[in-house]
Amino acid sequence: GNAGTRPMLGFPVALVAALAPARSPLATRALATVSAHSIVQRNAYCEWFAEGEADESQVRDLVVQFSVFSNLFLLAQLNKVINSPTVEGAREGKEILANEIGVAFKPHGARVAKDTSAHPEFVSFQGSVEGGTYSHRAAHFEWLCDVGQSVGLSFDQLGKRRHGTLATLHFCDALFDIYGSEDPSTSIGASFAIEHWANAGFWDQLVQGFEQLNARLPEGQKKYPMGFWRFHQKLEAQHAAHTMDELEEAVAEGLIGDEAKFVDGANRMLDACEVFWAGLDATRKGEVLSSKALGFSNEQHAPQPLGKWGVRLRRPTWPTQQHRAREAWMRKGQK
Repeated sequence: GNAGTRPMLGFPVALVAALAPARSPLATRALATVSAHSIVQRNAYCEWFAEGEADESQVRDLVVQFSVFSNLFLLAQLNKVINSPTVEGAREGKEILANEIGVAFKPHGARVAKDTSAHPEFVSFQGSVEGGTYSHRAAHFEWLCDVGQSVGLSFDQLGKRRHGTLATLHFCDALFDIYGSEDPSTSIGASFAIEHWANAGFWDQLVQGFEQLNARLPEGQKKYPMGFWRFHQKLEAQHAAHTMDELEEAVAEGLIGDEAKFVDGANRMLDACEVFWAGLDATRKGEVLSSKALGFSNEQHAPQPLGKWGVRLRRPTWPTQQHRAREAWMRKGQK
């Protein structure tokens, strides 16, 4: 028989393949690079949150900043679709975008969608949006608004750019520019890094934290809705198996023309991701995140309205003039 398909030492073929995947040299180097990044190795904020010790104001901070990331991610994902070098890549990007805004996945082989209630605990987390059903209530952001409502936040207090801290906006802008890059090598590097980060366990830690918080609530008190967190936990667990396959496909199709740009895109994306979590961690401790942590070379490049020596993360209500000056300064710094 063919030695390549024969079970080895009595193990099933699939198990042998899973234990010893034949990776291309580029994929092997990519996995080593991303796995070694500090935010993949350890996420101090999520470790703390998993303990279930957050008070309501800290939960509110998480929900607001996550809502800004969740909503502005739509812009990054659309940019990725627009800049895709292939129709297959654009379609894959639209699968993510359409599901985010409310088109339920239809499981492969199913005649109809799994569930029409649009409840995050019941909608399918696998399949395709092709033939799926749109529902306003199936939009991921609306599920996050349910969590916001449980801590007294209205729709208008969530998801808007003006509610983001500098750390959160730094991450969102990096997603748009790097993950959505016109350069395929850069974009694929960022995609691989983001998928790997999402598989590193932070969703599990957030779910654990909210479950702990719910368990400690007095009887009769309304619990934090879990749908948004659990859906993404299941979604990423399912994605984990395909991340390396997708990278190998990109390698085989010759889409990664510049390995240096691929690695740079991956590292810069994870650096920005780390800033996002560092911002949340600083806020919950009542600390100030330094400009250097945000990628600025020295303190005098920090926006003056925010204070000379750092960035205030517990953001005040900005006067319009200061807000415009801050936005103009951020845009200038990105050119």
